[in-house]
Amino acid sequence: MTQHIVSAFEEELVSLGEKIAQMGGTVEKQLAEAIDALNRRDGKLAQKVIADDKTADDYERQIEEQAILMIVRRQPMALDLREIIAAIRMSAELERIGDLAKNVAKRVLAIGSKGQPKRLIRGVEHMSRIAMQQLKDVLDAYSQRDADKAVAVWRRDEEIDSMYTSLFRELLTYMMEDPRNITACTHLLFAAKNVERIGDHATNIAEMVHYLVHGEALTDERPKGDKTSTTAIPYPESDD
Repeated sequence: MTQHIVSAFEEELVSLGEKIAQMGGTVEKQLAEAIDALNRRDGKLAQKVIADDKTADDYERQIEEQAILMIVRRQPMALDLREIIAAIRMSAELERIGDLAKNVAKRVLAIGSKGQPKRLIRGVEHMSRIAMQQLKDVLDAYSQRDADKAVAVWRRDEEIDSMYTSLFRELLTYMMEDPRNITACTHLLFAAKNVERIGDHATNIAEMVHYLVHGEALTDERPKGDKTSTTAIPYPESDD
């Protein structure tokens, strides 16, 4: 009887992990399509990304419900409990990444098909490719229970932050040079900030993977390279 209970619980854990993998794949696709829509200014694809966000929401609800039932029925401890708690937290992080991808798609609709400097859109796209790789790597780290790979993702978050700071300054400069660019560049700034936040959520997942494997939190200070809060815009000196 005890062996049967243990086997059933292991099957439930496998099922929970499979749902996380499916949700991760859904969110990866959502992000990739959002960036593709931005690059091609494809309103139809952007609308699809927005509509598809419901799938990620449904996965989060299913994972949370299953996880809570497992805790109530099985009363797991130690590693088993960490597995379930990690699944709940990961589903919440993935759902938020899906929301941020949806927000990027909404910016595509706001920008429309008007001509924008390709180099500026390329900057957001390049940031997004790095964020997508971060997401893929951290999902792989989770599926493989590879804490070292998760920590590598955690340490690379600074790269996305630094790119965001650079793009922030470039877009501000472009707006100052020609006020007609303010609207489009503002939407690109919001899109870039959404991508930077996706990197943060991937980093949160990396911390969870480390905790899942080792049972302890990362104690190092999180590397950050976003300096937009201290970015100064030079103003001409007054003659007075």
